[in-house]
Amino acid sequence: MSLADRFEIESLRSEFNDAGVTGDPDRMAALFTDRGIWRIPAANVTFTGHAEIREGLTRLRDLWEFFVQEAHPGTIALDGHQATGRTYVHELGRFRDGTAFQIHGVYHDRYEHTADGWKFAERVNEVLYRDDSPLPGQPPSVVP
Repeated sequence: MSLADRFEIESLRSEFNDAGVTGDPDRMAALFTDRGIWRIPAANVTFTGHAEIREGLTRLRDLWEFFVQEAHPGTIALDGHQATGRTYVHELGRFRDGTAFQIHGVYHDRYEHTADGWKFAERVNEVLYRDDSPLPGQPPSVVP
C-alpha cells in the first residue's frame, strides 16, 4: 500500500467523524460510493446510497441533544482498487428525551478507489461496550 493511499483512507475516516459530529449530511453522503452502505446494527439502521445516508444523518442528529465521536486508527489492508479496514470509536451523547449513552465500538470498513479518490463502499458499526448511565454534564451551549 502506498503512503498516499493510506493517507487518503485515513483522511476519509477523519472526514466521516467530523461530518457526523458537526451534522453535515451532504459531506457525509459524499464520502460514500453511489451505492455505499452505512450500517448501525445495534440501532437496526441501514442507509444505502447518497440520499438515504444524507436523510439518515439528518434524522439521527434530530434525535440528539448532543453527540461526540472520537475515532482511533485501526487497520487498513489494500487490495488494488479495494481495501478493508477498522476504526475504533468512543461515542457519547444524550438524546432529546434525556436518555444518554457511551459506546466503545469499531467500524468495519470496505473502501473503493473511485475517480474521486477513496470512498466507503460499506461502513458497519459494531458496539463492543455500551453504558446507558445518565451523563451529568452539559454541552457549553446550555450551561447557565
